[in-house]
Amino acid sequence: MRTIKNFFKAVTIVMVVFILGCSENKKEDVPWIDLFDGETLNGWTQKGGEANYFVRDGAIVGATVHGTPNSFMTSNKMYGDFILEVEYKVDSSMNSGVQIRSNSFPYYLNGRVHGYQVEIDPSDRAWSGGIYDEGRRGWLNTLEKNPKAQQAFKQNEWNHYRVEAIGDTIKTWINGVPAAHLVDEKTASGFIGLQVHSIHKDKKEGTEVQWRNIRILTDSLTRYSKKSPLSATITKNRLIGNEVKDGWKLLWDGETTSGWRGARLDNFPEKGWKIEDGVLTVLASNGEESAAGGDIVTTERYGDFELKVDFKLTEGANSGIKYYVDTDLNKGPGSSIGLEYQILDDERHPDAKLGNHEGSRTVASLYDLIQADINKPIYPIGEWNTAHIISNNNHVEHWLNGAKVLEYERKSEDYRKLVSESKYVKWPNFGEADRGHILLQDHGDHVSFKNIKIKPIR
Repeated sequence: MRTIKNFFKAVTIVMVVFILGCSENKKEDVPWIDLFDGETLNGWTQKGGEANYFVRDGAIVGATVHGTPNSFMTSNKMYGDFILEVEYKVDSSMNSGVQIRSNSFPYYLNGRVHGYQVEIDPSDRAWSGGIYDEGRRGWLNTLEKNPKAQQAFKQNEWNHYRVEAIGDTIKTWINGVPAAHLVDEKTASGFIGLQVHSIHKDKKEGTEVQWRNIRILTDSLTRYSKKSPLSATITKNRLIGNEVKDGWKLLWDGETTSGWRGARLDNFPEKGWKIEDGVLTVLASNGEESAAGGDIVTTERYGDFELKVDFKLTEGANSGIKYYVDTDLNKGPGSSIGLEYQILDDERHPDAKLGNHEGSRTVASLYDLIQADINKPIYPIGEWNTAHIISNNNHVEHWLNGAKVLEYERKSEDYRKLVSESKYVKWPNFGEADRGHILLQDHGDHVSFKNIKIKPIR
């Protein structure tokens, strides 16, 4: 009997050792990639300001410097979907952060680093783990309604972040506590960055933030991803950051036709347009202008304004955003009349080579009048681009993806000369109305819109 008991005891010990061994092997099999070798800054490049970065005791140290803007130690590699883990310790007087999916382009604010930032906030506000959009929209996911995460931060000690960026969803944890859960489609990839914030001249120079054990997963993410119990903060078709305070309004609610009608109708068109998953799409109809559902316009008219619209092209597509539109003009065939921010597949649509002035029908141009900067930043077909139009006291600017691509003075002699040489010469005082509708054009091609926002100036 004792022999049998000893046998089963031995088997049990072997099974425990086997299970523990398998567990340990499974743990070791997670394909983490170290982003920091613990000794050098190889694989990293500094951008922005001139804060001091160096390596000490197996950590990257960033120290503040007077008279310099925000500084960033950035990974040389770009990352789209990933899981990132990092430990940090920060001086209690500082503000810092970890950039993800961030970029620096010459055309955007002279190379300013911009993108998602996982906040490091040792202040009484305690928003460490929240998500801030550095250099663009400001706060996206704050922590004032998440006291558990606010209390998880350890002052003057090492803290641990886990960041999951998969598809349009970003989730964060601080010391194992869920902090933020964001759904946002603005940027799909970019570098990792370690921020040293600028400081006021009355602050002590040389205060430090440290990072260590920086590692990333890029494979088998669904296998290693964790669920977050937090409700997601969704930005699509919503006012975010300081937009409400700054006077922005949604021009489309993302779900209904409220605030819009057909340019030649009292109601929204019954065909030719589709609303699905927060996206407004004009459907293809053989490339004919206003032959299906027709153009749609805002029910309200606007004077001076700022307008932002995200748009997505399909191959060979043509559309436009018009402003100062008078729907009582041009009751015949074709589109309603107004100044037009052109939307076009420049590579495939023949209109790119037409126009009264060379290139004046390319994307972001003032249609048939002024060509957009040939070095404009345009994303590939199938990706979202952002149009931004500013009209203030007759000074008008077209922006594309954060870069100004043209400007002009409405009602000026130079402007009137351009009109006199264009297809619009037959319309008296073309584009000079003090108020008008905003229009999205049906040019018979499949083009989508979202995040349509306006800031009336007066």
